[in-house]
Amino acid sequence: MQTITTTEALAAFCEAAKAEPYVTIDTEFLRERTYWSKLCLIQMALPGKTGEAVLVDPIEGPDMSLEPLYDLFRHEATVKVFHAARQDLEIFFVEGRAFPVPLFDTQVAAMVCGFGEQVGYETLVKKIAREQLDKTSRFTDWSRRPLSDAQKTYAIADVTHLRVIYEWLSAQIEKNGRQKWVEEELAILTDPETYTVRPEEAWLRIKTRTTSGRFLAVVKELARFREDYAQKNNVPRSRVMKDDALLEIASTRPTNAEELGRSRLLLREGRRGDIADGILAAVKAGMEVKNEDLPKPDLSREQLQVNPALADLLRVLLKAKSESLGVAARLIASASELDAIAAGERDLPSLKGWRLEAFGADALRLCRGEIALSAKGNDVRVVKL
Repeated sequence: MQTITTTEALAAFCEAAKAEPYVTIDTEFLRERTYWSKLCLIQMALPGKTGEAVLVDPIEGPDMSLEPLYDLFRHEATVKVFHAARQDLEIFFVEGRAFPVPLFDTQVAAMVCGFGEQVGYETLVKKIAREQLDKTSRFTDWSRRPLSDAQKTYAIADVTHLRVIYEWLSAQIEKNGRQKWVEEELAILTDPETYTVRPEEAWLRIKTRTTSGRFLAVVKELARFREDYAQKNNVPRSRVMKDDALLEIASTRPTNAEELGRSRLLLREGRRGDIADGILAAVKAGMEVKNEDLPKPDLSREQLQVNPALADLLRVLLKAKSESLGVAARLIASASELDAIAAGERDLPSLKGWRLEAFGADALRLCRGEIALSAKGNDVRVVKL
């Protein structure tokens, strides 16, 4: 197999790909020690059982530009096929501000073809390509060079079997008329907002049961500092401070290095230098927020007046719909969304787009008393009233 390490060789392959209806793509990366993923390898394959398959090695070719690949991404006559593309796309968006158009994600497609939620690549290889994957190189360090033959074989299999999977799934989706379903899901993957993390909003991801506005103000400032520091220094958030340490500091609110040093949960790196200074400054900023500007907890879910009987009926309806459509129930609606519908909320993902067609429209009719559910044997049927 060819390993590409120069811009010229990459450009030649990408030009050949532009003449094809699709190209399969995958990446290998590391993220354990950094905030941003470190791209280690790109695998690509052209259509056909013997279609050319290559490895693109940005580590062996440090001077290679990925611009020919981004130019291929913008070439709309060739479909770019990935499996579970989100982390791959984040890498390309951060490094090159480019999204592949058009995009096809076999994990998304498999979910609407009855393979369950977040189905793995190995499962699709086994069920569709009728092949077995060699998993011995799965947990390898892809940043080390040289790559072994076993690593290369493992990596290239991620795009060669993908050709068979793509052709089968795309045919099924066309047969079922679910192209719009897939397009709606893929639109999320190619939205820059999906990969944009704003430090000022980082506190919203931290789980706490405390509703004190002052406590949340300190949490907000600490989370803002952590996110900003992690992004600028390219280190994992947990290297700055873990969530439990952040919540501890928001509770104890140290004002100097000595008080900060008493923290039980803060890592050694957080007790000195720039991180310690940033933590103390964040605590001070949180304490200085005016009362009228204190963040307010989202209590809307707790205040929902859920009709439990209706929520149970919606669960039965969802199960019946998911089974008849061959689509994972959790892909259509979550348990919390069903409770929200039963409480009268209507601005929900399950009541929009393809989910409205598949489930939401009947869910609303059930809420309005326009339909009932009837059981016959193992089947649940919708009965118009």
